[in-house]
Amino acid sequence: MEEQEKNETIERDILVPGSTGEAQDISAATTDMDRLTEDIIAAIKTVYDPEIPVDMFELGLIYKIDVSDDKDVTIDMTLTAPGCPVAEYMPQWVIDAVGTVAGIRDVRVDMTFDPPWDPSRMSEEAQLVLNMY
Repeated sequence: MEEQEKNETIERDILVPGSTGEAQDISAATTDMDRLTEDIIAAIKTVYDPEIPVDMFELGLIYKIDVSDDKDVTIDMTLTAPGCPVAEYMPQWVIDAVGTVAGIRDVRVDMTFDPPWDPSRMSEEAQLVLNMY
């Protein structure tokens, strides 16, 4: 259920070809954007904090994913702690992973510590892996 809530925070700007308002155009654009969103999340799930055996998405480190009409992606993310030893590398790992998704033009990661991360942001899956349920 928490994963579903995280997915709902994803903001999507859907460009409907021709902007005709026809249902099939909207449906096709939504399907393409849904597929792209799933691919972006799958790519983020390949990135792990080296000290924690859980991917960044399940840890709740990804606060927001925004995909523009031009398929530029902006990701707001945080770290488990501001003093994380790999803090300077993790954003680039996310950029590299999401950059492999077909159709993505550009990826930018904005770091934030507001609100600060806490274990309640983890998915149930992550809590089980880390015995924090």
